[in-house]
Amino acid sequence: MSDERPTIRPVTLSRLVELTYACEDVLKSTEDLADILDVNHRRARETILEATRISLLSESEDNDDFVYITTSIGKSFLDAIRAENWMKASSILAVRSPHYGAFLQALEEMEHSDLESLLEHLEETQQYTPYSFNQTGIEIVGDWAERLGSVQRNAFTGDYYLSKGTEVPSNFHFILLDAYDTLEQTAGINLRQRYLSIPRLREEICERIGCRRRDFDEAVLELCQQNVGKLELSGAPMDTGAKDATLGIKQIELADEGPLITTSQSTQRVMAGVELYGKKYYYLAVHERDISFKQETH
Repeated sequence: MSDERPTIRPVTLSRLVELTYACEDVLKSTEDLADILDVNHRRARETILEATRISLLSESEDNDDFVYITTSIGKSFLDAIRAENWMKASSILAVRSPHYGAFLQALEEMEHSDLESLLEHLEETQQYTPYSFNQTGIEIVGDWAERLGSVQRNAFTGDYYLSKGTEVPSNFHFILLDAYDTLEQTAGINLRQRYLSIPRLREEICERIGCRRRDFDEAVLELCQQNVGKLELSGAPMDTGAKDATLGIKQIELADEGPLITTSQSTQRVMAGVELYGKKYYYLAVHERDISFKQETH
């Protein structure tokens, strides 16, 4: 059974985990795995081939039938999932999957990119390799990366960028002011919108500096508390709802029972505000620009 194919197969991260988990310490046939995954034979085979290509499973013959078992690499991958060490799981996939590794490398080189530009970059850099990309392929590995926290995607523009998982920079207040100016909408001649959407600011700033959304939330709350009277949080509810966000936030987490993991995608979290002392705020206004920022240690 050949696993050579230039493009990545349409296999979700949850399927990879479920398949690797099913074959842990027990040989399974394609028919066994089709039943476990509750898919037809063709879909099961497609998932098996991709998992075998990236060394999560190994293949052997048993009475003229192919059977599969989890490899040592697959077990390391499962250990990382069980420990909720998403970065380690991502690192394993980056080494073993040529498509996933190339995707992350491209974003390292480009910093952030829309899907079309990313595809052009990958087509150019991968032209002398056995592998190729299309839009579907980018969306597949992008989904893996988002769920594992290695990449975030701007929910309003669709741009991909690496999530560096580092603290926000010490000049966060200047970055916020610049993003505020960029997003400030002109309502007429010399008229500006004073209150700006925190969800839009969050997506803009996270893309600029590669920080995680929760780190932005913590930083903006600290900034507002350090600059009372100069910055104002507004508790007015978002009247536009989630329809403004074209993409939802993708997550992965351990399941309490049944399959090893569960996945979710929600635009509601994109449009969430920030919470302070039990009250939710959805808008930010800048009244004075001479603000300062001192990071608190956690």
